[in-house]
Amino acid sequence: MSTNLFFSTFEVTRQAFFRTSLSYAIVNLKPIVPGHVLVVPTRYVPRITDLTPPELSSLMTAVQQVGRVIERAYGADGLTIACQDGKAAGQTMPHVHFHIIPRRLKGDYFVRNDDVYPVLEQAEGQLPAQFKTVRGHKSGEELPSGEVEPLKMDADDDRKPRTVEEMEKEAQWLKTFFAEDAQSN
Repeated sequence: MSTNLFFSTFEVTRQAFFRTSLSYAIVNLKPIVPGHVLVVPTRYVPRITDLTPPELSSLMTAVQQVGRVIERAYGADGLTIACQDGKAAGQTMPHVHFHIIPRRLKGDYFVRNDDVYPVLEQAEGQLPAQFKTVRGHKSGEELPSGEVEPLKMDADDDRKPRTVEEMEKEAQWLKTFFAEDAQSN
């Protein structure tokens, strides 16, 4: 599987940390929290209904496998898994994808559980422009006590697109968790 990966028209091979013949996972250009990743079918299709049954099965299996690793890697107690399917649902990148967002019972980034959805919708709306211009920035700084600053609705201005190098470093780190799983099986 040495072919390049594309998320819509954007080449994302260096951001990939999980890959099968039918799906892949990439670190996010502008994550809403550390560990916010995307799981994408390899074939470019705009809607879930455009996927073949094997592609859909692969995609959902990838969501499960990637979710398990994200929980472990980021010390999460659960996940928000979301897909905006179609323009009416807020989808702006015309390529099916699932967001996986790590969540915590204590010290979560959102004061109320459902606060994640407006932030996610706002982030989704900016994906096309973000992929056109990549600037460096680290996101999601933890407070000294180990608690994190809850996100506010206007927090998007604080989230700057990361550099390709930053994303590649995170992708390489996440790959090690899949290697550990393969060795233990």
